[in-house]
Amino acid sequence: MKALDKNAAEPLYEQLYEEIKSDILSGKMSEGEKLPSKRALSEQLQISVITVENAYSQLIAEGYVRAAERSGYFVQYSGGAVALPSIAIPGETAEETDDSAPAPSGQFPFSVWTRLMRSVILEKGTALLRPVPCGGAEELRRAISGYLYRARGFYQPPERIITGAGTEYLYNLLIQLLGRDKRYGIENPGYEKLPKIYALNDVAFEYVSLDKSGMIVDELYKKRVEAAHISPAHHYPTGIVMPISRRREIMRWAEEDGRRFIIEDDYDSELRWSGKPLPTMFGTDTTGRIIYMNTFSQTIAPSVRISYMCLSEELYGLWREKLGFYACSVPAFEQYTLARFISEGYFERHINRSKKRFRRIRDLVLQLISRYPDIGVSEENAGLHFTISAGQSAAEMTEVCTQCGIRITPLAYYYADKNCAGELYVVNYGGADDDRLAALLTEPLK
Repeated sequence: MKALDKNAAEPLYEQLYEEIKSDILSGKMSEGEKLPSKRALSEQLQISVITVENAYSQLIAEGYVRAAERSGYFVQYSGGAVALPSIAIPGETAEETDDSAPAPSGQFPFSVWTRLMRSVILEKGTALLRPVPCGGAEELRRAISGYLYRARGFYQPPERIITGAGTEYLYNLLIQLLGRDKRYGIENPGYEKLPKIYALNDVAFEYVSLDKSGMIVDELYKKRVEAAHISPAHHYPTGIVMPISRRREIMRWAEEDGRRFIIEDDYDSELRWSGKPLPTMFGTDTTGRIIYMNTFSQTIAPSVRISYMCLSEELYGLWREKLGFYACSVPAFEQYTLARFISEGYFERHINRSKKRFRRIRDLVLQLISRYPDIGVSEENAGLHFTISAGQSAAEMTEVCTQCGIRITPLAYYYADKNCAGELYVVNYGGADDDRLAALLTEPLK
C-alpha cells in the first residue's frame, strides 16, 4: 500500500479509505481477503492507529469491509467494479423562466437569517412579486447544486433540480411523472405517510420487507415492483445503512427493465456521528433510473417547507413536457433567503454546529439508557433516532426519557400490519432537553 500524503488537504483517514475502496472496486482485493490489522497498517504507513480505525469504520459503514471478532477485517463486497459517471465542474448555467421532524433548530442563527431576509427585500424589491421558474428560483437551485457537489460528492446541473413545498408535494409530482400505472414499492417498516400518499393517488403499491441490509431485492421481483422507494443512507425508523452490495443489487434490478426506477430518499444523511456521509446511489448512477430526494426540514426546521429532487436528463425532459406548467409551490422570498443562507456558507456552518450539539445529546441519551442494563441499543451512529430492545425496566426508562423530551415509539407502529416488531422501540431524541438530561445523570436511579 502506497504512502499517504501528510501535506494534502484531505485527511489521512479519507486518503486511506479511498485507496482501499478503489482496490476493492477494481478487483485488486477480492471478497474474503483479510486486511492488515490496524496496528500493522499504522506501523507500515507511519500513521496513528486511530487513523486506520476511522478508515476501516467508514469502509464497514458502506459495506465494503466486515469486522469479525478476534479475527480481523475482511473484504465483503463482491460486486465487481462500479462504473462511475464523470463529474463535471460546476459552472454558470442559464435557466429558463416559466411564467405560466423534531429538527436541529436549537442553535439556529436567527440573526443571520433575519439579516439575509432584509438584504433580499432591499436588493430584489419588486422582483419578489414576479413568478419564478416552475422548478424553483435559479439562485436556490444553483446554491443546492453547489452544496451537493461539496457535501455529497456529485454535480447536478441546477436546471435539473426541482424544488417543492415539502417531500409530500414532490411525491405527488413523482407519481404524475412516472405514471399511475406503475406499481410502487415501499419499505416495511417505513415512513408512515407514504402509503397514504400512494393510496390517495389511486396507484398500486406493495410493502417490501427489510433485512439487516435494507430492502429485500427478491421481493421486488416477486411483487412486480416498478418503482422502489428506498432510504439507503439512514433508514427511518430502523436506522439501517444499506451496504454497497445491496445497493448494487437494487441498481441491477432497475437496469434490467426500462420501466423500473429507484427513488432515493437521502433524508438524515448529513447527521452522521462517525466518519463522513455515505455516498449517494444517484452519484454513481449511469442509467438515469435514479431520482434523488432531500429536504431542509430536518437540517433547518420542519416549518421550512422546502424540499428538492434531482432528475436525470431524460426524466427532466419528461418533467418539462408533462409537469412544466405547474407554478413553483415555494414562495420566492423564502427561496432567495435560503439560497443566500446556503451559498454564503451559513447552512454548512449551521449543520456543523447542530452535529456537535446533537452528538452530545445522543451521548447523554445513551448514558441514560446504559443505566438500565437490560435495554439493548442498535443503529445509534447516525440521525436523531435509534432503536432499542425492551427489557423489564423499559416502562421505567420510558417514563424518565419522556421527562427529558425524548419520544419513544413501538417499532411495530411503522409496519404495515402494526404487529411485526416484537419488543423493539424507536427512540427519537431530536427534541430532547440536553440540560435536563445532564442534570438527570447526576442523580441516582430511583
